[in-house]
Amino acid sequence: MAMKVILASPRGFCAGVNMAIDSLELALAEFGAPIYVYHEIVHNQYVVNHFRDRGVKFVNELDEAPEGATLLFSAHGVSPEVRRGARERRLHAIDATCPLVTKVHLEAIKYAKQGYTIFLIGHEGHDEVIGTMGEAPEAIVLVETPDQVDSLEVADESKLAYLTQTTLSVDDANRIIDRLRERFPGIHSPPKADICYATQNRQEAVALLSTEADLVLVLGSQNSSNSQRLAELARERGIDAHLIDGPQEIDVSWFNGVQTVLVTAGASAPETVVESCLDLLRDRFDATVEPRVIRKEEVTFPLPRELRSVAAARSESLVAGEPSA
Repeated sequence: MAMKVILASPRGFCAGVNMAIDSLELALAEFGAPIYVYHEIVHNQYVVNHFRDRGVKFVNELDEAPEGATLLFSAHGVSPEVRRGARERRLHAIDATCPLVTKVHLEAIKYAKQGYTIFLIGHEGHDEVIGTMGEAPEAIVLVETPDQVDSLEVADESKLAYLTQTTLSVDDANRIIDRLRERFPGIHSPPKADICYATQNRQEAVALLSTEADLVLVLGSQNSSNSQRLAELARERGIDAHLIDGPQEIDVSWFNGVQTVLVTAGASAPETVVESCLDLLRDRFDATVEPRVIRKEEVTFPLPRELRSVAAARSESLVAGEPSA
């Protein structure tokens, strides 16, 4: 029998990633290389290498960017300390932080000003967590597992709140939230869930569609939290799953005895790598592809304010028939 591929939708780029990538493209076109980016623009090696080949410099320290250079903050956000450092070095900073990450930052600032202890549910060392904790380091306690909740100590249980990293597994986050509510019944929660719509939608698609598959392929990089969660979600349901950057990482032995494959992509994985994997499956296994839409996504985010006038001017030039570069 020919292999069947279920192609999950939604998959791939979310609105925040689209905005960040569009921002970097526009900055390159307007200011020219080198453009500096604080950390990876998104957690995807294909995207990072694509921009690196075009003269983008990804840096982990501000002093790696020359004074006065153009520096773009990635979709994951940065701490106030990084913003201050950029100003001190007179860097032309462009803030491409995802608005949903900014929402969590603002919630952290609000709770901290009101004297709350904030439990941030997330993964230590993740760029987003580092940036959020930097908003109020004296008030935020990182919680990574339900078991950690039992050992938490706070001075005032009447002033507690929790926030979450936007790219977590919904199930994993809820297990920690449930434990927090059991131990601290009066704990405050954000008015709207912090886990982003795209993360939830991609997880929902895997949860619903993976039961029909013998194997799940997730396109995304190993340092992508939301991509990791998609593979873990399938494995939790007893289905073999592999997280890969592209077709070059596929091992054909994975498909022995496999009739149906679910293909999806994390929120920072480009569609071009999905298509490359589908081409391999068609060529090698005579696979037929069946798109399955679980939910429509029509969310868009505006460009950073530092680029809006640039985008408008370039758009006007195109309308007038003038060259845009």
